[in-house]
Amino acid sequence: TNCLTMAWRLFKNLSEEQQRYEKQLIFEHPAFAKLCQQLLRDARRMTRGDLVFSLHAVVHLGVPQNTLLVQTLVRVCQEKLNQLDNRCISVLATTLAGMDKDKNVSALQAGLQLLVEQRISNIRDIFILQNLMKCLGKDAPVFLKKKLEMAVLREIDGLTFPNALRMFLTLAAMNYCSLPILNACSEKIQENVHDVPFRQLILILEACHSLQYRNVKLFSALADYVHSTAYLWNKRQIILFLSACETLGFQPRELLGVFTEKVTEDPEFLNLRNLLIVLRVCSRLNYVPRVQKHLFFETLHSCLNKCLPQISNTELLKAVYSLGILGYLPHHALDVLLQKDSKDELIPSDDLKEQNAVMLRCVKTCMELDSPSFTKPAFVLTENLSSLVSVNLKKAQEALIELLGGENMFRQNVWLPYKYHIDFEIRMDSDRKKVLPIAATDDHPDSRIQRLAFLFAPMSAFCLGTTHPQGKLAMKKRHLNKLGYHVILIQNKKFQEMTNEDAVEFLKGKIYSEDAFSFPEATVQDND
Repeated sequence: TNCLTMAWRLFKNLSEEQQRYEKQLIFEHPAFAKLCQQLLRDARRMTRGDLVFSLHAVVHLGVPQNTLLVQTLVRVCQEKLNQLDNRCISVLATTLAGMDKDKNVSALQAGLQLLVEQRISNIRDIFILQNLMKCLGKDAPVFLKKKLEMAVLREIDGLTFPNALRMFLTLAAMNYCSLPILNACSEKIQENVHDVPFRQLILILEACHSLQYRNVKLFSALADYVHSTAYLWNKRQIILFLSACETLGFQPRELLGVFTEKVTEDPEFLNLRNLLIVLRVCSRLNYVPRVQKHLFFETLHSCLNKCLPQISNTELLKAVYSLGILGYLPHHALDVLLQKDSKDELIPSDDLKEQNAVMLRCVKTCMELDSPSFTKPAFVLTENLSSLVSVNLKKAQEALIELLGGENMFRQNVWLPYKYHIDFEIRMDSDRKKVLPIAATDDHPDSRIQRLAFLFAPMSAFCLGTTHPQGKLAMKKRHLNKLGYHVILIQNKKFQEMTNEDAVEFLKGKIYSEDAFSFPEATVQDND
C-alpha cells in the first residue's frame, strides 16, 4: 500500500505528458505486475486503511476498472464497508467519484449511501463531508443532500479558504443550491480572491450558472481581480472569463474596456472561434467602448471579412446578428448573408430552423431601421390585438388608471411594425405637459404629439445587478426610438414590489420627467 500510494503521490504532480510516459514505464515494470498480484492475493487480509488507500492508488494510477484487481478490491470494500472509519469512508468516496458506474461500483456506492445516512450526525470534518457529497453526487436523494447540508452548516465556522473553494464546486457537482453554504463560501473566496487559480475562477462562474446562484459581490470581486491582473493573463484566458460572465448576464465593465483596447491594438488573435465569442459577449452584455467605438467596430468587421471563406452559414448569421444588435451593419458580410438567403441556404431543416429565422428577421429589421437613410415616420401603424393584459402587468394597468383617470388615456398590448410589442402607450401634447386621450389623437393625428412606450421587462433582460439593458432589449429601445417613441424601461420585478401608492408616484415621475423625452444617439451602453 505504501509503495502504491507513494507512486501515486509522485505521479499526480507530473504534467500530462510526463504522466503518460511514466504510466507506460510503471505498467511495463516487472515489479509492478508482482505488486498487483500480491495485492490481489492479500486483499481480504488487509487492514481497512490499506484496502481503501490501495484501491485509491491503483484507480488513480490508471489501472483499468474492468481488471480483476480493481473489481476484487471493490468487492472486498463492499464486504468490509461497516468496518470503515470516517477517514476510510472519505477516501473511498473520493475514489468512487472518479470511477465509471458498473455493477460492483453501483452496489458499493449504494452501500456507502446507507452508511453515510447512519453516521452523518457523527461526522465533524468538513473535508470528509465534501468527499461524501462529491461521491454521492446529484443522484443522491434530496433528504440526504439536506442532511449533508445541515452537517456542513454545523461546522461552517471552521471553513477554510481551500475548503470553501472545494465546497463551492462540490455543490455544483451535486446540483444542490444551498444558499447558506454558498454565501459562506463566497465570502471566503472574496477574501482570498488573489489566491484563486485562473482555472478555478472559470469553474466558480460555471458552478454559479449551473446552480442559478447570482451573487453580484462575488462576480464583481472576481472581475476586479482579473481586471487588476490583466497583464498576467493571455487574451484567450480573458475571453474564457468574459464568456463565463456572459452566460451569467454579468457585465464586467472595466475588464471589457481593457479587453476591447487589446482587440483594437492587436486583432491578430481573433480567429473565427474567438471572434464569435467576442461578438456574443459584447452583443448580449450590450457593451461597446466609449472611446474608439468606430475603430472597434471596424476591427471586428475586418476580422469577420477574413473569416468569410471558412465560416459556416449559421456562424455568419450569428456574427451579423450580434453586430446588428449593437447597431452596426457589416456591409460586406451582409451582402454575403443576403446572397445565401436568396438561395435559401440560411434556414436549416433541423432544430436551428426557428432560431435562425428569428435572427434573420432581426438582421433585416436592423438593415432598415439602423440605416443612415431611415427617417422617423410621421405616423406608425399600430394594432391592439387584445385589451387584456397579463397578470404581471395588472398592477401597472391599475396604477395608470389611477394616475391618468381612466383606460381611455392609454393603450395596452400594442403591436407595431417589425413585430415589436409594447406593454402600454401614452400620448402627450408637444409641450409634454398633458396626457391626451387616445381616441382624440387617433381622430386628429398630429406629428407633434409625443408618444411614450412603457416596457415592463424581466430582470433577466438587464445586466445582473444593474438597470443596464442587455443587447436585445437595448436594440428594441433603439428601434422604438427610430419609430418615434420615447421609451421607458421598467424592471417589472422591482415595480411589483412597490406599494400601490409608490407605483403611482413612480409612473408619474417617469411620465413627466425630462429624461423620458431624451433620444439617446444609441441605446448601446445606455445606463439609466
